[in-house]
Amino acid sequence: MTAPILPVSSISLPDPLRPAGASGAAEGRGTFRDVLSSAIQTVEGAGNNASASVERFLSGEGEELHTTVIATQKAELSFELFMQTRNKVVSAYQEIMRMQM
Repeated sequence: MTAPILPVSSISLPDPLRPAGASGAAEGRGTFRDVLSSAIQTVEGAGNNASASVERFLSGEGEELHTTVIATQKAELSFELFMQTRNKVVSAYQEIMRMQM
């Protein structure tokens, strides 16, 4: 006799994708839409922060070069992580759609 299919348990998201204010126990309660929206906002925030840092550096407002480079790298890494996560989700969806019933 086979075991019944169990529901998917919650996963632990990396810090850049973790919704704001989510703790370990409560993060599994959000909907996919909430998690995705929060991840998009986090990536956009990192990009906006990097843009503002570059603007401050170029205008000579006292922003240091290393701070600007770190903010830019954080934004780039956040975006890359988001894109790789998106690619994995799309790939998993396509694999599920190819399954025969």
